[in-house]
Amino acid sequence: MLRHTRRIYNLCYRFTGNSSEAEDLTQDVFLRIYRTLPSYRAVHGGFPTWLTSVTRNLLIDHYRRTRRDRATSSLDDALPQLEQKESQARRPDEAAQVGELSEQLQRALTRLSPELREAVILRDLHGLQYREIQDVLSIPEGTVKSRINRGRLELARVLEQMGYRPE
Repeated sequence: MLRHTRRIYNLCYRFTGNSSEAEDLTQDVFLRIYRTLPSYRAVHGGFPTWLTSVTRNLLIDHYRRTRRDRATSSLDDALPQLEQKESQARRPDEAAQVGELSEQLQRALTRLSPELREAVILRDLHGLQYREIQDVLSIPEGTVKSRINRGRLELARVLEQMGYRPE
């Protein structure tokens, strides 16, 4: 489980945009895995795919539970404050640009619908193949490709509205 913790945390973080919430959800995922491990069948897919499916289901449950709370709070209040970590290999101005881009990307992701957000996150941020995403989301491959394409277009539109222009 240790080797999957970072991947699950990243998925939770990208979906929620909140580090403490992502930590809590990561713990919840592993509790759910512990309780449902007997239901895992290798013939239906690899363990990482099953683990991602369990995570996705938990994130959907979390989204539904917190939907009412999100509707009453303003978007600006709910935006995460990303930690700024400087790399030894980067100059300070490069680190600032990367941090700003990461913050803009996270803000833009929170403005996508959950269906588009999860497809984009699974493909572009976690590098899953279409078949793996199809297994995780339990939807046809054509729908996976469509959601990824629509999600990317919507993400680009949102980033442009936020004033980000690719160089």
